[in-house]
Amino acid sequence: MEKFQSVLLSVWQEACRHIEINELVQKIAPMLRNDIPLDQVMILKVDSAEGFLDIVALGFTDPRHIQPHTQITYSKESFKKLLKWCRRGEVFHHRADDSTQTPPQTVLLAGVRRDALIGSLGNTQGCCAVLVLIAGPNDSFNPRHQDLARALLDPFSVAYENDSRLHELTLLREAAEADKRSLLSRFGRKELGDKIIGSDAGLRIVMERVEQVSHLNVPVLILGETGSGKELIARAVHKRSPRSTSAFIRVNCGAIPAELIDSQLFGHERGAFTGATETRKGWFERADGGTLFLDEIGELPAAAQVRLLRILQDGWLERVGGQRSIHVDARIVAATHCDLASEVTKKKFREDLWYRISTFPIRLPSLRERPEDIPKIARHFAEQAATRFGLCCVMPTQDQIRLLSSYSWPGNVRELAAVIDRAAILGNGLTLEVETALGVTESSSMLTLQCVDLENPAQSLSILPLEDAIKKHIEAALAKTRGRVEGHAGAAELLKINPNTLRAKMKKLRMDRNQFKSS
Repeated sequence: MEKFQSVLLSVWQEACRHIEINELVQKIAPMLRNDIPLDQVMILKVDSAEGFLDIVALGFTDPRHIQPHTQITYSKESFKKLLKWCRRGEVFHHRADDSTQTPPQTVLLAGVRRDALIGSLGNTQGCCAVLVLIAGPNDSFNPRHQDLARALLDPFSVAYENDSRLHELTLLREAAEADKRSLLSRFGRKELGDKIIGSDAGLRIVMERVEQVSHLNVPVLILGETGSGKELIARAVHKRSPRSTSAFIRVNCGAIPAELIDSQLFGHERGAFTGATETRKGWFERADGGTLFLDEIGELPAAAQVRLLRILQDGWLERVGGQRSIHVDARIVAATHCDLASEVTKKKFREDLWYRISTFPIRLPSLRERPEDIPKIARHFAEQAATRFGLCCVMPTQDQIRLLSSYSWPGNVRELAAVIDRAAILGNGLTLEVETALGVTESSSMLTLQCVDLENPAQSLSILPLEDAIKKHIEAALAKTRGRVEGHAGAAELLKINPNTLRAKMKKLRMDRNQFKSS
């Protein structure tokens, strides 16, 4: 295939760079147009168990209305004929004026009246997918194009196999993580952390409410910003409840596709839908006798909200495709960063479900609302980072604690953990590079922060929010340069930042340099 050496080399290179098959096809499709009058590229997965083809990858040079995961169904006999043809490893040339329906031609969607090249992807064990190349409206393929298509089968076969293995590994990893969480829940969850830092300080009121409700079998709603530790509080409710020896199951409602939410939460029977090859218990059944933590419950679709309400009311559910009701005894702990009351007003969340899950709300304060906890949390994360990365344990200094306590922490505890991890890695076990991890360097002199009395935080000097401190420093620089932003002796030069960066920051802070021109 020396005549195709250049294009095949490029295709193989892209196949090595991109594991996701859809991303690969989108990269390769434009490259092939130099050698073949190509309009569309499709890869269809062969589902031998169910007898259908599923479009898993699309590459376009012009937009079309074919959607990913469009399925082509077959009768049992027709599918057998298609599989028999696929095993030959041939490339079939379908001509636009050919109206016959041979096995390879059945791969084409209804309405395709163009030249097409169709070949099977797979190994000696059998076909796993089909490659389809479709010509432009006024173009046609010739024998040379057919030879190129035949040469493309190998790289596309390897790419599809890599993609399949990646998805299999992802599913196995997710299953292993789910099993790990369940086992940790049953054996004390040491790895997930039992100690809640701040339970005697900034989270004292929260922990009092946890103690109040834990032994009661009522739904709990945890309200708090992203990264504030809502799952940790949910686990504390579970651990202190009579259900502590049973499973704690966490479900991120915002991460499940809308079309799969019912199957994931309530389970499905075998044959309930295409791909349901076996009966599967949903998260509610798996949490039977324990606690089901519904994170980001505000993301639940309306249909799932109705079914969830029924379970909360009487404890009965039906699997997707099932004919009988199943009773489950799972305690619901929900969490959200959204204003659900506002979502109810906007008709985006059911009012009756809101009343049901908010029987006992717990508001989790953000990290900036409890600065007295920051020193202990920072030291805790420093110990964890040293263990995880195999480094010597180095604690933050008093100056670094003051710096951490002066930051606004929009990402809450999760952001603080990331900063300490980054500081530990940068310090390589010798120091904690907190200043670098936070982005505070000598050139960032605008971040002049007031110190905090760590022993008596209530009597500390008043600390400006970070954005206000930045604004005041920029104002001082503009006043000194009489509103001049760039150039010699301009504010950007004084602050040692790019003029465009300074303008963007001024725009964000709604600052007008003209007010400083006469000062």
